[in-house]
Amino acid sequence: MAAPATPTKRSGPAAGSSPGSILAFVCMGQFMVFTDVSVVNLALPSIQDSLGMSDVSLGYVITAYATVIGGFLLLGGRLADTFGRRRMLQIGFAVFALASLASGLADDATLLIASRAVQGFGASMITPAALSILTNTFPEGAERNKALGIWGSLAGIASIVGVILGGVLADGPGWEWIFWINVPIGVGAVLLAPRLLPESRAEQRGRFDTPGAVTLTSALLLLIFTLGEATHQGWGSFRTVGGLTGSAALLAAFVIIETRVKSPMMPPRVFLLKTMRVANISAVLVFGTFTALFFFASLFMQQVYGYTPLKAGFAYVPLACAVAAGAGVASGLTARFTARVLVMAGLVLAVTGLLLLWQAPVDGSYALNLLPAFLLLGLGCGMVFVTLQIAAFAGVGEEHAGVGAGLINTSQEAGGALGLAVISTIAYNGMTSEMAATGGSPELITEVQAAANQDAFLAAAAGGLIALLVVAVQMPRGTRQTAAPGGPAQDAPGPAVPAEK
Repeated sequence: MAAPATPTKRSGPAAGSSPGSILAFVCMGQFMVFTDVSVVNLALPSIQDSLGMSDVSLGYVITAYATVIGGFLLLGGRLADTFGRRRMLQIGFAVFALASLASGLADDATLLIASRAVQGFGASMITPAALSILTNTFPEGAERNKALGIWGSLAGIASIVGVILGGVLADGPGWEWIFWINVPIGVGAVLLAPRLLPESRAEQRGRFDTPGAVTLTSALLLLIFTLGEATHQGWGSFRTVGGLTGSAALLAAFVIIETRVKSPMMPPRVFLLKTMRVANISAVLVFGTFTALFFFASLFMQQVYGYTPLKAGFAYVPLACAVAAGAGVASGLTARFTARVLVMAGLVLAVTGLLLLWQAPVDGSYALNLLPAFLLLGLGCGMVFVTLQIAAFAGVGEEHAGVGAGLINTSQEAGGALGLAVISTIAYNGMTSEMAATGGSPELITEVQAAANQDAFLAAAAGGLIALLVVAVQMPRGTRQTAAPGGPAQDAPGPAVPAEK
């Protein structure tokens, strides 16, 4: 049986601290985490030349970070609820800063990949702790919606800033600085946190659910790593099938454990909140679609339109601005419309943008063929990101804020890995034989590459339509979730999801 819900124990921040300064601080941390996902992309050639890395090992510079952060997010959220959100945030910043220093000092591939994995671990402590501090600072309703609007817009903006920043630093002072730039930020955050942030945790702390933590973290690490390797290994390979089977077995063991311990890592009552549950399922589908979009759009601009990496990064600037605009629109409309309506509207815009990219010709132009699609995609992404963040916390009590934060971010990471693996498989199906038939002709090679990228855009649009269908059918229509203290969540009448309590 799950332990009853417990109130949140707080200790106030230093005098003069305000909700605005708390929001700025936690958003700064999340911006750093999101930026580091993409900052290495344009620096990879420089890293490869400097360290003599193979193409295979070079890919692990990215996947090591993404796998570890995805695998440990839920654990990080539970640790924050149990031992203190500010404390875990400080630990995360300290680990991230040290790992960033080690990454820049790395003189071989093994050390760099290991340091990137430790960076991911630090990020997995930062993200859920920062998001749970945000949701505990701002009461559910208009204030929280505005705060989550800012938070939600960071995903798209920081990813694009990371691409641009990586190119500038790699071409300038050197690739090491894409990591070293994090060190003073992390150290400053560790020192500043006690002056700005309140400490909060679940007041009644039972025995920590170690078996649940081990099985869930192992399952997520294995799942995300397997999905990331599936495109190269093949979906029918022993390694892929074994990895998926193993992760399913570990997840089943985790569910059994959670029904038997007194203080479960993932309280079963959380899943009784329908809006939260559908928001996380939708996040898996949505982030699978959007992760593949950014990956293949970058390839399309460079392979088909001949953009340099840096030019491709700057081509995303209007998309980043559109993400911020979409996030602002969504956070302003949550008091008038349900999450279902806003997510559906955002997905319609995003799918339309993907279909425009699918139709972009080989000899097209940025202004006519890419910019309109990017603007629609940015608006749609911003609306969906923010609304899903809000819906994911509907009815989640303060004592489980870290778990809620870890869950929605894990859904995003797992969805991104799954979507990229599936869509890459579709896009690259038969490409090897098609490339061999080109005879080395540059024009024919470009046509084959364009066709693969266009297949990816169409597959991503199909993923967006599936997400749209899930939201239309499953997300509550004009209902709100309420949870009685210590009891299960219930449906209650109400006009909009943000009013859920």
